[in-house]
Amino acid sequence: MNRSLMTILAGAALAVTSLTASAQMKDPDVGGAPMYPNKTVVANASTAPNLTTLVAAVKAGGLVDTLSSPGPFTVFAPTNDAFDKLPAGTVDTLVKPENKATLDKILTYHVVAGKITSKDLMKWIKKSGGSYSAKTVEGGKLTFTMDMGKIKITDEKGGTAWITTADVYQSNGVAHVIDTVLMPS
Repeated sequence: MNRSLMTILAGAALAVTSLTASAQMKDPDVGGAPMYPNKTVVANASTAPNLTTLVAAVKAGGLVDTLSSPGPFTVFAPTNDAFDKLPAGTVDTLVKPENKATLDKILTYHVVAGKITSKDLMKWIKKSGGSYSAKTVEGGKLTFTMDMGKIKITDEKGGTAWITTADVYQSNGVAHVIDTVLMPS
């Protein structure tokens, strides 16, 4: 094989490897919508059809600017189905202007300062003997454990949520989609 053909083949192999690595680093879709690591938490969540209740709550709570700031944040993002698990009328009541403080408390309970990946959580759970706790922006605590190979989150009231889509990278942090709304004490 001549030297120029070998150079072309090596270049092609490098390009394929680079494309494969790039494809593997793509954020997971959320609710069928593509997520982009160069967009903020709010910009990405706004395109996900299964996060419309969360986005409406963030807007009602006046937290759009905060969650669009540089961060970094780790957001545990409840789906519409997670909000549907709440007692009837809860969301409608929370988004009323007179309940903004309560809504903000619940929403900021789903946010931890810094960029925490699922790999970080699993490492810290293992290192801590099976349980890891993190302080939320609200000031409360979330406890993380592993169960059947998945990350389970326990809130201060004993409620639990599961991370259903992990490591959705954002320009200002990372989001993990969860199946239940977490409640502070």
